[in-house]
Amino acid sequence: MLSIGMSNFIVALAKVIDIVLTVYLWIIIARALVSWVNPDPYNKIVVFLYRVTEPVLGPIRRMLPRHSLPIDFSPLIVLLIIIFLQYFLVQTMIQAARGF
Repeated sequence: MLSIGMSNFIVALAKVIDIVLTVYLWIIIARALVSWVNPDPYNKIVVFLYRVTEPVLGPIRRMLPRHSLPIDFSPLIVLLIIIFLQYFLVQTMIQAARGF
């Protein structure tokens, strides 16, 4: 059995991870929406979105088979991974801290 302090620490850490994942989820959505228009590549928001998301989207994009489809599925895959992490990792941490 975990001590109360350690249990609270794990729950707090799980909630912070959940918030970070949620924020990143919305950043990925914003990046996908921006890609549908022809944004100014020098706009600070566009630059921020690309810098924050490309380290994650780039490797996934390279792993996907290249077809003649003009649709980039890497944001969808990242969103699914984030949702999986929120439901599995965060919930598991909270349940482990509370002792099931």
